[in-house]
Amino acid sequence: MAKYTGPACRQCRREGCKLFLKGDRCFSSKCAMERRATIPGQHGTGRRGMMKEYGLQLREKQKAKRYYGILENQFRNYFKKADAQEGMAGENLLVLIERRLDNVVFRAGFASSRRDARQLVLHGHFTVNGKKATIPSILLKEGDVVALKASSKDLPKFKAMLETFDGNTTAKWLTVDAEAVSATLNTMPTREDVDFNIKEQLIVELYSK
Repeated sequence: MAKYTGPACRQCRREGCKLFLKGDRCFSSKCAMERRATIPGQHGTGRRGMMKEYGLQLREKQKAKRYYGILENQFRNYFKKADAQEGMAGENLLVLIERRLDNVVFRAGFASSRRDARQLVLHGHFTVNGKKATIPSILLKEGDVVALKASSKDLPKFKAMLETFDGNTTAKWLTVDAEAVSATLNTMPTREDVDFNIKEQLIVELYSK
């Protein structure tokens, strides 16, 4: 499957905002946006204010894709599915993506970033309802339980994480059990649960052309 393999910080600079792609580094002085917030490339300075309607719509779509770490075809498929559901397509889109397994692993605090969460899922460190899950794009439903495999708890990476893990999460739609290292989707996420500035209506306008 295709994936972006370039510098993560370059994506933040291109969108002009922190996308929190590198975990704790994004909150430190090493963050590229703290040191150099211009658009990558020799002509980057001063270009953001020159965009027309289409450019604004495109950048908002790109920002959402990069924030969640999703490529174009999959993102477009999510939009088609969201548009076919009842309600507002833009809100449906964000709620669908929030239900992805890699996003839930990140929201629960089991990984420092969505990129890290995706890799951990691919390597088979998590289960969904007791069964091994290795597909980051699985869409979870109400009542599903995501848990760290017992055999993974002894690995150095998770030992270090568990030393400070307290089960606290800002995702109100998740119930995290710190002792069991599990998270339960106690209710479906809503638009209000998306704590990132995304203007989803611009994405709807772009795909509706």
